[in-house]
Amino acid sequence: MAGLNKIMIIGNLGRDPEMRYTPSGVPVTSFSIAVNRTFRDSDGERQDETEWFNVVAWERLAERVNQYLTKGQRAYIEGRFKSRRWEGQDGQSRVTNEIIAQSVLFLGGSGDSGRDGDLGRGGDSVGGGLSEENNFSMPTEAEDLPF
Repeated sequence: MAGLNKIMIIGNLGRDPEMRYTPSGVPVTSFSIAVNRTFRDSDGERQDETEWFNVVAWERLAERVNQYLTKGQRAYIEGRFKSRRWEGQDGQSRVTNEIIAQSVLFLGGSGDSGRDGDLGRGGDSVGGGLSEENNFSMPTEAEDLPF
């Protein structure tokens, strides 16, 4: 039986996306998202908690995210969770947890998309086909998928 690795978050970008290219020329964009949670503690006091997520997008999705998202903007991210181990410059072993984005829905926010306010009406989709107002979608053929 196959497993399931799916994560869905809504939050605000903590920094502008950073796009770079692999040695073979594949675009990859990374950014961070802050997800807020409000709850009442044992004394009934309202508490706010923020969890930060690192997000990585590849290929066409990476280009769209880099083009349209900016710091502070609200977004829905859907993807898979990945832990990556690497060795730092000091020789110490490190672990990075990240979301590999499979779709991104722009929900608006403080960033200016330059798209005549479309983001304020529920968002544009990048990578998931969640809106008919655009043509941004992940490849549907298995040989076009980046993994």
